[in-house]
Amino acid sequence: MANKCKEKAMHALFLVAACMSILAVAIICVFMFANGVPAITKIGFIDFIFGKEWIPNQNIYGIFPMIVGSVYVTAGAIIIGVPIGLLCAIFLAHFCGEKTYKVLKPAVELLAGIPSIVYGFFGLMVIVPIMQNIFGGSGKGVLTASILLGIMILPTIISVAETNIRAVPKSYYEGALALGDTHEQAVFRVVVPAAKSGIMAGVILGIGRAIGETMAVIMIAGNQPMIPDGITSGVRTMTANIVLEMGYAAELHREALIATGVVLFVFILIINLLFSAVKKKGV
Repeated sequence: MANKCKEKAMHALFLVAACMSILAVAIICVFMFANGVPAITKIGFIDFIFGKEWIPNQNIYGIFPMIVGSVYVTAGAIIIGVPIGLLCAIFLAHFCGEKTYKVLKPAVELLAGIPSIVYGFFGLMVIVPIMQNIFGGSGKGVLTASILLGIMILPTIISVAETNIRAVPKSYYEGALALGDTHEQAVFRVVVPAAKSGIMAGVILGIGRAIGETMAVIMIAGNQPMIPDGITSGVRTMTANIVLEMGYAAELHREALIATGVVLFVFILIINLLFSAVKKKGV
């Protein structure tokens, strides 16, 4: 009887926690859309989404350069971070010695705990000068931001991918060896494909961090509200645009920044839905 009461109490507690989480998300969505959609209506959907100029003092609010900037920087981070993160996860799960693992695993976890501002300082003091020496100019731009974000998403991808690779039953690996595969062939042909759903989840989480990162990007991206004409050109992302101007924005300007947040929210939602569709199709 006591156990049943405890089970019911825990069930109620978990239900309340889940409902509170859903309620928090719902409140955020209502606030964002209630304040952002009217601004998009005032400015005009086409002018807001596809406008190429952002001049608040003239009531011109076009966020297309920021959308392009966010896409470029996120794509660059994916190209740099995903292959490195996946290979590192495979190494930690199946190729790493015990002594090496005891050093590398805490190092990866330490990367996850470093604040964004520290990453920003690292990019400003290390990556930017390297870019200046190689390409000239200010050193701040799409490539610099992509490299830094690629580093920042590594802990997420590595941790999630390694956990899911280790979760694959050993019988898969042993069966591949029994059929004549080498260690490398068994890992890359059998184990890794079996963990693809979990690996995809890690990639999605990494993309979410890349597209939502603000402080580090502000410090090294150049923050120019225009469409970049190359990988070394300065760029401003949607998150950076909100943070840079929200402190002094008022009236329509403030509403336009909130509307930018709405676009970012929809953008991330679309990415998640696309990855979910791809994952279901691949199953």
